[in-house]
Amino acid sequence: MKFKMKEVGFSTELEYGELHVAGDEQYGFRPYQLMVSSIAVCSGGVLRTILKKKRMEVEDISLTAEVTRNEKEANRIEKIQIHYVIKGKDLAHDKVEQAVELAKKNCPMVQSVKDSIEVTETFEIVE
Repeated sequence: MKFKMKEVGFSTELEYGELHVAGDEQYGFRPYQLMVSSIAVCSGGVLRTILKKKRMEVEDISLTAEVTRNEKEANRIEKIQIHYVIKGKDLAHDKVEQAVELAKKNCPMVQSVKDSIEVTETFEIVE
């Protein structure tokens, strides 16, 4: 990836389009937003694949990511709490729980930060 400096922040051209990154939200996505998004969405995508492979009928998955940052240490991300809301029929709690654990172990983004950012996951099932 090649980034070009702008008046505020940087930009890069990717297959999907142009990405603007800046410390100020008026000029682009903030770096921590991209990191949290990468971790949460990667984990959700892996979970979706696992549930599908286990032949569990999932209609929808939504997720929220709560972030804990440490202002005393360069405002670093210390913890990301991901909460899934999984909509489907006849979803067994224990099987979904196993899938969530398996997703965490197989998500490249979660594994990339496992020794520096605590990632926890919870879920609820709705019909």
